Amino acid sequence: LLGWGSQSSKVHIHHSTWLHFPGHNLRWILTFILLFVLVCEIAEGIVSDGVSESRHLHLYMPAGMAFLAAITSVVYYHNIETSNFPKLLIALLFYWTLAFITKTIKFVKFCDNGVGFSQLRFCLTGLLVVLYGMLLAVEINVIRVRRYVFFKTPKEVKPPEDLQDLGVRFLQPFVNLLSKGTYWWMNTFIKTAHKKPIDLKTIGKLPIAMRALTNYIRLNEAFEAQKNKRSSSPQGSRSIWRALCCAFGRPLLLSSTFRILADLLGFAGPLCISGIVHNVGKGNNTIRPQTKILGVFFISSQEFLSNAYVLAVLLFFALLLQRTFLQASYYVAIETGINLRGAI
Repeated sequence: LLGWGSQSSKVHIHHSTWLHFPGHNLRWILTFILLFVLVCEIAEGIVSDGVSESRHLHLYMPAGMAFLAAITSVVYYHNIETSNFPKLLIALLFYWTLAFITKTIKFVKFCDNGVGFSQLRFCLTGLLVVLYGMLLAVEINVIRVRRYVFFKTPKEVKPPEDLQDLGVRFLQPFVNLLSKGTYWWMNTFIKTAHKKPIDLKTIGKLPIAMRALTNYIRLNEAFEAQKNKRSSSPQGSRSIWRALCCAFGRPLLLSSTFRILADLLGFAGPLCISGIVHNVGKGNNTIRPQTKILGVFFISSQEFLSNAYVLAVLLFFALLLQRTFLQASYYVAIETGINLRGAI
């Protein structure tokens, strides 16, 4: 399916064919959360199975397969989006529907057998039901907006004007969310710069949104709106500040949000290390779960987090996410500063 999906489009795969389907960023965020929840489900199954006398592969093997399926789905989606061939997303629609139904059945079975919020497996299953349901809703929204599969006249969408100009090589606004967060799209440029000196032609043109004229027009419109809004208000630095906030406030707010998230994740490191030291100091890392339903043990969140290996994995993810948010905050702030200075 991956090969078929990437080669079935009549459009030659080039950076000018990169199009973001509706809900692009939401889909990637939900997929990242899904992968994290599935990792927690795998770990929960391994930890609870470790205290059992016999092995129960069904506690973590399905979660492992779902993890591989989630990775495959996002790779498949990237290929379909790159080639602008949304009809092939019908495979994902089918998969999200089946995953949502099966997880809902599992969740209902847990409720029927008295499993509640005190058991971590119940909470993880509920989260997976919500995530699969939201991914299914995103897929249905793509069908509705792009009008494919069930519609006779699909909606034709052209690439952004920047991507139609082969001289524009700054692709940060147009790549997928993972490439944005890791700046993966710059690898080709970095390799070229490593082999030979670069010039302005190699760097290419600026995107329209980052050009001084574009940002001047944006700032001027905001300033004129301030004058028209309150003609009696004194003009000066206050009006300029209001215009700046109106024109460039959203990206600065986004940068602040990323920084706050990074600072909050900074607390995870000391907490995880403290938990690891505490558990290692006790000399016994084996938990003793008390709840046994349907022949297998169900552990609570507290019992799950008392495992030093689990805390080590959580520490790794927390630090990785912290640095990602911190770098994103720097990038958005620097880019906004460039645009703001160009506008002034």
